[in-house]
Amino acid sequence: MDVTEAVQRRTSIRAFLDTPVDEATIAELLELAARAPSGGNVQPWRIYVIGADTMPEFLAFLEGRQMESPGYDIYPPGLWEPYRTNRFQLGEQMYETLGIPREDKAGRFGHLARNYRFFDAPVGLFCFIDRRMGPPQWSDLGMFLQTFMLLCTERGIDTCPQEAWAVWSETVAEFVGAPDDEMLFCGVAIGHADPDAPVNSLRSERMPLEEWATFVRR
Repeated sequence: MDVTEAVQRRTSIRAFLDTPVDEATIAELLELAARAPSGGNVQPWRIYVIGADTMPEFLAFLEGRQMESPGYDIYPPGLWEPYRTNRFQLGEQMYETLGIPREDKAGRFGHLARNYRFFDAPVGLFCFIDRRMGPPQWSDLGMFLQTFMLLCTERGIDTCPQEAWAVWSETVAEFVGAPDDEMLFCGVAIGHADPDAPVNSLRSERMPLEEWATFVRR
């Protein structure tokens, strides 16, 4: 598989099989992903992996706990156009594939809660960053995560990046033993897509090139 094919095939999976993913494979892909660009070679990512042996304990650890305030705004307050429409359309398309109408609030909340089970993936990772880091280092973090997910795609492993985990920041930090100076950015569900799950047929749309790219000519 070349890079172009990996980019085209990678998509966020929201229903996983229980097929195991070897810890050694995850370690290898993380080490390769660390070749991602990093300004000044700072390498700000800090990764904690929840494997098959740890997952039941982690999910039990969440039970009965309350969600927390995220350490950052997942979306800017009062999201404006065209970004607001992009986000809204994806949500509507997802719930349509699930057969959950807008008026079924319980059904929608039920699906949202599946985020916090890694959509039943056998492996999940949490990505933290030092609280003192700024936007350039957050950019490094994004490039690291994309590199990791493309490497997973190359190996036939599916993923779903999940900023939704930010609302469990303190609980996750307590479980994985992250120090106070590290802040949770996101989780990533890792495993193999359930081919029979309708939600996995969803492929988000992208705005046309001319709406966001300008080729400067003088």
